[in-house]
Amino acid sequence: MTWTKQLVIPANLNNWTVRDCLKHWLIPKRIQGQLRQGHRILVNDLPASVATVVHENDQLTLTFIESDFRTPTSNYLPDSAATVQILYQTPDLIVVNKPAGEKAHPNQPGEVGSVLNHLAAYLAPEHQAPYMVHRLDQMTSGAMLVALNPIVVPILDRLISDKSIHRTYYAWVRGHFDQPSGQFTNPIGHHPTDKRKRWIDTPDAQSAVTDYQVIKTGSQHTLVKLDLQTGRTHQLRVHLAANGHPIIGDPLYDSLASGNSRLFLHAIQLLLQLPFSDDFVTVNAPLPAVFDVEPN
Repeated sequence: MTWTKQLVIPANLNNWTVRDCLKHWLIPKRIQGQLRQGHRILVNDLPASVATVVHENDQLTLTFIESDFRTPTSNYLPDSAATVQILYQTPDLIVVNKPAGEKAHPNQPGEVGSVLNHLAAYLAPEHQAPYMVHRLDQMTSGAMLVALNPIVVPILDRLISDKSIHRTYYAWVRGHFDQPSGQFTNPIGHHPTDKRKRWIDTPDAQSAVTDYQVIKTGSQHTLVKLDLQTGRTHQLRVHLAANGHPIIGDPLYDSLASGNSRLFLHAIQLLLQLPFSDDFVTVNAPLPAVFDVEPN
């Protein structure tokens, strides 16, 4: 199987080499080398090398093969596309509004019912398939980014790592805050006694930073806006719980959560740099109606 990417050289890359363009677009060095060794680079339909100088409006054609990628194929079983709500889509990626309670991806062979299973069914008529990039916890709702080809998976991974993809959340939490905004900086690691959980200031803790802003104060609870500066497992849930404000309905960190309560955490916005571009887009996931009133 092959994938072809045709790119028009923009003005800001005029007189750059192909190598510099590939580096700018965050294509990994290993894949750059394989494109070069496989003679799979064309400029204006003529064979080219990574040393070829390109000019504005030149057409650069890159052909990728399965061995270029660690995960070249997407093997998620198609499930019903009925629950799929698309927030944004390009030929390279899709942002879906994930429902609360639905897994982001299957954990076992043959498993269905996850966001990626539903997307596999949604994309099948167009002969496309989903590739995992960004995960949301099962009980979290909101904007979730998915790649549509293996070419952009390492690029999106790098953009997430470099904070060029920024995620914003809303959460209803217990209690009130002394300040209208602030920052949690407790390092996060594995919980000392519960393998399912993470906690602050543990022996293996790594740096973690979360910004918060109070949106609405209720009688007993607060609606807060949360911005991740790092991406530790359960970061928002742990930072809030460890600082006395567990997210309402959190089965792991909210001691008052009831068995049938949803987790009041929603990924409301994704600021996204598009692959092979310097353009940014902001994708919003509408706040669920259940967030409009203070939870019990």
